[in-house]
Amino acid sequence: MTRPTGNARFRAARQAAGYRTQQELVDALAAGGIHVGLRQARRYEGENPPLPHPDVRQAIVDLLGRPLDELGFNVPPGTGPHVTSSLIAPANRGPLRTSSAPQPATAGADFLAVTRVHRRLYWTVTPAILHPAVAAHATLGGQLLDATTGRTRQTLAAALAESWLLAGRIEFFDLREPNRAGDTWVRALQAAGEADDALLGSAILAHMAFIPGWAGQRSAATERMVAARTYARRGQASGYFVAWLDAVEAECATRCGDNRAALNSIAHAETVVGDTESQRTPEWMDWFSPVRLAAFKGNVQLTAGHLPQARETLLHALDDLPGDADKQRTVILGDLGSVEAAAGRPEEAAQYALRALELLEAHWYATGLDRVREVRRALGPWEHEQYVRDLDDRLYGWGAVVSSLAC
Repeated sequence: MTRPTGNARFRAARQAAGYRTQQELVDALAAGGIHVGLRQARRYEGENPPLPHPDVRQAIVDLLGRPLDELGFNVPPGTGPHVTSSLIAPANRGPLRTSSAPQPATAGADFLAVTRVHRRLYWTVTPAILHPAVAAHATLGGQLLDATTGRTRQTLAAALAESWLLAGRIEFFDLREPNRAGDTWVRALQAAGEADDALLGSAILAHMAFIPGWAGQRSAATERMVAARTYARRGQASGYFVAWLDAVEAECATRCGDNRAALNSIAHAETVVGDTESQRTPEWMDWFSPVRLAAFKGNVQLTAGHLPQARETLLHALDDLPGDADKQRTVILGDLGSVEAAAGRPEEAAQYALRALELLEAHWYATGLDRVREVRRALGPWEHEQYVRDLDDRLYGWGAVVSSLAC
């Protein structure tokens, strides 16, 4: 596979910022009083892109949320702006890229080996402990990237994209920091562009759809999913991969109140999930399986008010989960609690929530805590019952209350 032509970093940042075409970026600049021709915009995404004129630089930084030196431009020392956009989270910038001695041909494989270890540790290590290691590793990869060439560079860039993807997953799902995750996933998309890895690009874009999807912004989530599916086709994704995209779209639709679309997406996923085609389902896609699809389905059925079906789906998923899937187990237990609360069985609902809390004490997962909170809100009519008070004692113990109120 050859390295992609042109300025992949600028192109990835444009797409991540929501400008699907170069013309849309030109129009956005014009709306701010900055007039750049389409031909010039194309040059920014070509080989050896020219440094924008001083009056254009700030507008590009503000629109794309990235400093110039992370957009593929050769920025002379003292040239600004470098980092002036409020979209860039200071804690996530990392040091500016510096020169490094040429790296050996083993550098890509060595970096990938550590990335694989982090991938496995995600399921068992406390997020607040793992995240700094993953972010530091990704920062190292960014520093090494310009010191490699050819296949080594491509291997390194793909592993770097995966590392930033994992860092963003921790920020979004475990630490509940969506803005920070969005910035991290832009970095991941840029690295995937350097690697010319369409499936990684698709996975990153689909993760980015969660941010507006969970905020109820259906159109923005849909745009990112369209981009994710485009990259999936380009990468000849397996049916298994497409089933995960369907599940993501279903969750976004559910959170935006479109239960019919969510159920349709899940139904389609179930028809293609058996098509694993392992040669085209990448090893890094360890967050999805048929049992996790069932968990998605159970949540959609719950939200749609199909309580008997949701209960059956979720109980089967709970039984089929592997032993190291405690994070997903907390989510399913929470959803089962919500099913029982909606069915007028509050004591059973409280018991499911307590089981989830026990797991969260050992394996923290902000998404799992969200599900427990939903159960507790549903138990409002029974809040004076002893079983609800027992749940409150566990939910608001000294060890849990700080984490609970901080997320």
